[in-house]
Amino acid sequence: MENYGHFINGEWIQSEDTISVFHKYTGKEFARIGKASKEIVSQAVENAEYTFQTKRLTETERYTILMRVAEIAKVRREELAMILVSEAGKVLKDALAEIDRGIQTLIASAEEAKRIAGTGVPLAQPGSENKMAFTIRVPVGVIGAITPFNYPFNLTIHKVGPAIAAGNTVVLKPTQVTPIIACKLVEMFTEAGLPAGFLNLVNGSGRETGEYLLEDERIALYTFTGSPEIGRHIKSKTGIRKVALELGNNSPNLVHKDAPDLEKAAELCVTRGFTNAGQACISVQRVYVHRDVYDRFVEKAMMVAQSLKVGNPEDPATDIGPMISESEAKRAEAWIQEAVAAGAKVVTGGTREGSVLQPTILTNVTEKMKVVCQEVFAPVISIIPFDDIEDALRKANDSNLGLQVGLFTSNLQLAMRAAQMLHFGGVIINDVSTYRADVMPYGGVKDSGVGKEGPHYAIQEMTDEKLVVINL
Repeated sequence: MENYGHFINGEWIQSEDTISVFHKYTGKEFARIGKASKEIVSQAVENAEYTFQTKRLTETERYTILMRVAEIAKVRREELAMILVSEAGKVLKDALAEIDRGIQTLIASAEEAKRIAGTGVPLAQPGSENKMAFTIRVPVGVIGAITPFNYPFNLTIHKVGPAIAAGNTVVLKPTQVTPIIACKLVEMFTEAGLPAGFLNLVNGSGRETGEYLLEDERIALYTFTGSPEIGRHIKSKTGIRKVALELGNNSPNLVHKDAPDLEKAAELCVTRGFTNAGQACISVQRVYVHRDVYDRFVEKAMMVAQSLKVGNPEDPATDIGPMISESEAKRAEAWIQEAVAAGAKVVTGGTREGSVLQPTILTNVTEKMKVVCQEVFAPVISIIPFDDIEDALRKANDSNLGLQVGLFTSNLQLAMRAAQMLHFGGVIINDVSTYRADVMPYGGVKDSGVGKEGPHYAIQEMTDEKLVVINL
């Protein structure tokens, strides 16, 4: 059984108190991590701050290290994927896909290390005739990175990769339920030649270890993926310090009667709603379908859902595995039952065995049901008919969340009007809300967060723009 403590100044140190990590399908303990005390967290931050003040890596060195990590990940691809299968409950095909995405995020971060630049500033005003101005971008300092359970490899890289590329130091705190992949990633950075102190890791719970990080004012920026409730808490504790918060969604997807390929739209909505057991911030959740094509869409959606294989994530043929815990599966099951009691109809699914929730499609839902108005974060989608596309656009906007939205239509004018009208960080035309390329600007509005991910855009968050004026 693997036992990881905390990684500080290039060395692993152990804690007396430990936390068990369980296999999400079998429920058996397969690893343990330490529980960081306030003193350990302070030590990690102190070392990161000292490293930032006393050491520098050139842009080429940062590029080289990140590219080496990508190469190491390629060699260890299957091993890393099996860790995701065990601690996150990902089905094998999704785990391998996440490792591949993480490798590309590392490569993109490496490339961006060579492209960090400011801009020229024209000073065409009286009194500034003999002056030249430009900006440079400088690293902010120590970054506190707090990562989630649902994509614990790629989303950790989305925080650590750009931070290192920009010249910062990092104190990483992975979630306690999927921490082992982050520990492996730290080892890979060390193997790739990242000097001690640039990447420290502290394990523990968000309630304790995470709180110790928030209380340390030496951290210049916090980057976090999780719930809006925790995001608000982080913002309330950090004052004027910088934050980048990605806080979820209850993703709407609109299928107009002129969708270019209705069956493909239905297949995408179902498969992307159930990928990773629905545990993605941009998973398809609310599907608004024009009444003229509604019955055909529901029939196709039901067929696709019933064709998916559910069960053991280690089986290469499995499409949907367990949720992150039995308690989360029970919570989602209760939401389904609550909706049914209020009049919703289960088209398919709706049952649970342990932490495995059968992929569920609901119809006859209302806007006030939790499965519609809150983030379900489970393999549950609701299909809702509409008669007027303008009304559907308004309903899509009727949420305190706004990360990404999908729209299927052949009408260019409608697509462009929707892009303007839909109040989301990303509007995806003729694909689902779940689409994400790891180089694109990714972030939401409203309670879905502040700041952007994607290596180029994250580096803008993780650097400060400094003005330089020269008197000629």
